[in-house]
Amino acid sequence: MRLRGVKSSRNVQVRKGSSRGGRVGRVGILGVLAVLALSYFTGIDLTPMLTGGGGAPMQQSQPVSEQDDEMVQFAAKVLTTTEGVWSRVFEEQIGQPYVPPQLVVFSGVTQSPCGGASGATGPFYCPIDQKAYLDTQFFIQLERQMGAGGDFAAAYVIAHEVAHHVQNQLGILGQVDQARRQSSQREANALTVRLELMADCLAGVWARSVEGLMERGDLDEALNAARRIGDDTLQRQAGRVPQPHTFTHGSSEQRSRWFERGFDSGQISQCDTYAADQL
Repeated sequence: MRLRGVKSSRNVQVRKGSSRGGRVGRVGILGVLAVLALSYFTGIDLTPMLTGGGGAPMQQSQPVSEQDDEMVQFAAKVLTTTEGVWSRVFEEQIGQPYVPPQLVVFSGVTQSPCGGASGATGPFYCPIDQKAYLDTQFFIQLERQMGAGGDFAAAYVIAHEVAHHVQNQLGILGQVDQARRQSSQREANALTVRLELMADCLAGVWARSVEGLMERGDLDEALNAARRIGDDTLQRQAGRVPQPHTFTHGSSEQRSRWFERGFDSGQISQCDTYAADQL
């Protein structure tokens, strides 16, 4: 991906480490319900937030090293491209202003209003503070453990998390959250799959708009990444038989196909997975 000359976004927050450990305080019943609801909605285990004052110390974010600085700069430039794309797309396609999210870059472990963030949880978007969280080591895992290397594969992951912010601004996250609360676990998973496939499609819309920055092989890198992090592929890698009713992000084929749909159309309207009879 050609990023030389692209300015770094100012909406990047680098979490420096702390020499002190911390403990998660007790929360009231409303806090408990909020945490459990977010766990149910996002698919992230946020129950460690409920640990009382006598619980285990929480590990703090480690300092972002000089070796990580290149990744920080890369992420900041990719974020700049998303800001330009979505500002333009919002104006042209829905007639609304776009307010970009912040990207929190950290190393190791950090905290968010949606719970703990680490390389184990992977990048995620927190609608409470409207920030995306990214561990600098995740892209190493993406390449070495998942077989999805390449700078555009990494850019696709960032664009996917920004797409969740787009969904949040469009009011989709709140609507899905409400629907999930009234659903069984199987139904809730199905709703989340559609949410994630929509984000893949919106990432494809972004990719089409930055086509001038793409190099030979970049599209293949993104499609490969989408396939490598499909639920069926990840379950097989874990030694399990894929169980579609447990999927929360979609199959490898679905993820790559919805990304291509966004790339081919460049239209938000073509990413409405909830209107699709089949995914």
